[in-house]
Amino acid sequence: MSLQKIRKSSGEPDEFEASVAQELLNLEMTSNELKAALRDMYITAAKEVDCGGGNKAIILYVPFKLLKAFNKIHPKLVRELEKKFSGRHVLIIAQRTILGKSFARSHKTSGPRPRSRTLTAVQDAILDDLVYPTEIVGKRIRCKVDGKKILKVYLDSKDQANVEGRTDTFASVYGKLTNKQVQFYFQ
Repeated sequence: MSLQKIRKSSGEPDEFEASVAQELLNLEMTSNELKAALRDMYITAAKEVDCGGGNKAIILYVPFKLLKAFNKIHPKLVRELEKKFSGRHVLIIAQRTILGKSFARSHKTSGPRPRSRTLTAVQDAILDDLVYPTEIVGKRIRCKVDGKKILKVYLDSKDQANVEGRTDTFASVYGKLTNKQVQFYFQ
């Protein structure tokens, strides 16, 4: 029954993904405010990431087409899932495709690779998904003398009270997904 909440393109969901899908199904059955919204929604994958210091985060991958629908109920859904998985932050990210530079289109369509499928566009979109519902108001790249690059991300200060405890989680998850260092500030 819980398999209707997770649809993987290849293979069967593992035990952790099945437990997350089961919790989504339980929320749909029990929560009156989320019932209608969760009816047609599903995830494509779930991953547990170690954030250091004994903290863990759960990343839910959703289809790109359903991201707007998930964002409408994002605060309520994350709050309920964090209650179920005590002590772990829940992050919702869209499943996106990165096409390489040598991408060749089929005979039916022609043209260059879409900008939204480039590596940098996908990594920027992942960053936006991570910090949602907070808005990013600025970005700076700091290049150190030893060649390291650190991305400084400035978040909207109106959400500082809600997000301040999660910025370490955001940074470590973004680092695990993209191999880029990031620091969050409020402006």
